[in-house]
Amino acid sequence: MSRACTHVAVAHTTHQTDPMTETESIAYDVVVLGAGPVGENVADRTRAAGLTTAIVESELVGGECSYWACMPSKALLRPVIAQADARRLPGLAPAVQGPLDTPAVLARRNDYASHWKDDGQAAWVHGIGADLYRGHGRLAGPRTVTVTGADGTVTTLTARHAVAVATGTRAQLPDLPHLAGVKPWTSREATSAQAAPGRLIVVGGGVVATEMATAWQALGSRVTLLVRGKGLLNRMEPFAGELVAEALAESGVDVRTGTSVESVTRENGTVVAVTAGGDRVEADEILFATGRVPHTDDIGLDTVGLTPGSWLEADDTLRVTGTDWLYAVGDVNHRALLTHQGKYQARIAGAAIAARAAGDPVVHEPWGPHVATADHHAVPQVVFTDPEAAAVGLSLAEAEQAGHRVRAVDVEFSSVAGAGLYGDGYNGRARMVVDLEDETLRGVTFVGPGVGELIHSATVAVAGRVPVSRLWHAVPSYPTLSEVWLRLLEAYRDN
Repeated sequence: MSRACTHVAVAHTTHQTDPMTETESIAYDVVVLGAGPVGENVADRTRAAGLTTAIVESELVGGECSYWACMPSKALLRPVIAQADARRLPGLAPAVQGPLDTPAVLARRNDYASHWKDDGQAAWVHGIGADLYRGHGRLAGPRTVTVTGADGTVTTLTARHAVAVATGTRAQLPDLPHLAGVKPWTSREATSAQAAPGRLIVVGGGVVATEMATAWQALGSRVTLLVRGKGLLNRMEPFAGELVAEALAESGVDVRTGTSVESVTRENGTVVAVTAGGDRVEADEILFATGRVPHTDDIGLDTVGLTPGSWLEADDTLRVTGTDWLYAVGDVNHRALLTHQGKYQARIAGAAIAARAAGDPVVHEPWGPHVATADHHAVPQVVFTDPEAAAVGLSLAEAEQAGHRVRAVDVEFSSVAGAGLYGDGYNGRARMVVDLEDETLRGVTFVGPGVGELIHSATVAVAGRVPVSRLWHAVPSYPTLSEVWLRLLEAYRDN
């Protein structure tokens, strides 16, 4: 969505060029490649600083998040989670035992994806005073971008101060023979499908795989989840993946870990996946959720001495290493592949660009306005499965590998009165990783229904390096899930 994540319905204009018009050359202070939420936020900050800004987009303004990721996926998952929560409540459970109304869920998802039309998003760009160029943008040397429109017309944009690359990532597909002929799903098809396949194979064990397995199983598909590794969500604490795997299995998903796919074919319309162990798995569709690659293969990196298709290494001001004008913001820099982190980086990049344009020094003070330090220390994430998994900062293993002297403290949510109010059989766990040198938190993980709304409190504690002694004075309201903080502090004190 746009910076404000709202639909805007005002008149707008977009640069259009006559097919017969000769190539234009237009100068701006800043040129942004990519009009997803990250590019939008860069443009918003540079415009607020008074810098003329052009933003270039080859697809839909609003980007992956608005149309094929954050918003449509959560619109699919919200009814699933609401029904699961209701089924845990005596007095309500009998009324929600039937299947979800899949067409209604998909229709609401379509609304959240604006029916894959970007009029409102384009209007928002116009509203902040930026100029929108539709077409394929490519670097053509330092501070220069060419935009090739659908009609073949080329417009040249030059940047007085900065070019910001915010082109994001695209799905990575495995190198399997004849895979293209199978027409596999990626995250885009999984979040935009207009009907539930009768049988769905999901390949992968990360966020997209677990969320889409959760959604489509509840919407009527028989889902088989094939995971190459030993467990799910391997970038979180191990118990997160374990609890999510148990819940998926209970919901009817066939979860197979330690299973890699050796070949995929489509025979008379049926997808056939053969595993390394020789098992043959049949389905109507197959989703590969096996990672992301940078969308930098055809944006002219070679014209500025960089490698096409590579991740762009950036410093904490988001400026590309070895340049004084090129910025890489969001997923494309591989620092933290999350929309909220990309938008955070965009705010910082915009501030840094504006400061440098004004000739002001960029101060590198910790947690200052010009440095993306949270990318290293306090990255939050929520996985919207049932149960939800949410984490911020370092896991225990990551903290130990980084050389910190730490201790992990675990509590079960069964010790929290507020959890019981969520319904019978609430199953969840919390962990905080405490740095024993200064007794601040290096990381926090919650797993359980509703814990996504807890993670910001943990983010504040981790980002602010709040001492445990001070956390005792942050009194949680009773009876809420937040009381888990008191249980964690008590466990740390008593053990």
